[in-house]
Amino acid sequence: MLNRVILIGRLTRDPELRYTPSGVAVTQFTLAVDRPFSNQNGDREADFIPVVTWRQLAETCANYLRKGRLTAVEGRIQVRSYDNSEGKRVYVTEVIADNVRFLESNRDSGGSRDDMGGGYGGGQPNNNSRPNGGGGSSQSRGPAADPFSDDGRPIDISDDDLPF
Repeated sequence: MLNRVILIGRLTRDPELRYTPSGVAVTQFTLAVDRPFSNQNGDREADFIPVVTWRQLAETCANYLRKGRLTAVEGRIQVRSYDNSEGKRVYVTEVIADNVRFLESNRDSGGSRDDMGGGYGGGQPNNNSRPNGGGGSSQSRGPAADPFSDDGRPIDISDDDLPF
């Protein structure tokens, strides 16, 4: 059996970082994901999907993600339940993320911090976290030159070196 989900959307609010009584970091945020079709009025609707991250991934998300930022989330769907204050059973469906990718830099999303984009994987409660890309470091970084910017000079490369 397979329980795997990949979502791309924008955060509806800044992530909320909390710690369990045993000191484990947990972050919650909601991802707005556009539906691939329009309604009868021609408007595109969105689904608002709750996401939970744990441990180092939770701290990284809290440090780098902000409201409105385009983000990819990979994880699994979990359904849990609890009894509310009125004694009624409430069911909650959420995505437990084990990989989060920052799809735009803070400069692109209007953020005021000058850190790099990137992503971070790991952070499931049962696994050790592992970095999968830039942006997982807590060190601040200065602006980096774009290695793909067009400086107007031709590239000297042989056709034999091209993979296509």
